Amino acid sequence: MDKTIRDNVSQDLGSTIKFRRTNEKQTAHQVLMSVYTAMCEKGYDPVNQIVGYLLSGDPTYITSYNNARYLIRTVERDELAEELVRSYLDQYGKNNIL
Repeated sequence: MDKTIRDNVSQDLGSTIKFRRTNEKQTAHQVLMSVYTAMCEKGYDPVNQIVGYLLSGDPTYITSYNNARYLIRTVERDELAEELVRSYLDQYGKNNIL
């Protein structure tokens, strides 16, 4: 190893590295849209796959492409279901009350 590189590495090992989170926790809506996009890009049926995940809790229903599997696990499944029901009712519920 080059002496200059070795000296730089030695200096870095004694330093504390501070990582900053660039993103705050995403909302359920943002997570669902990101996962939906990743599923579509990989050619999966996002509705069936997301429903499978919500019902079973099995993260393998969600592709790991674009970190979608990790992302969907950052939000509780009940929060995802609430977002889906809220969005559906916002879109269809107001004008179709029996």
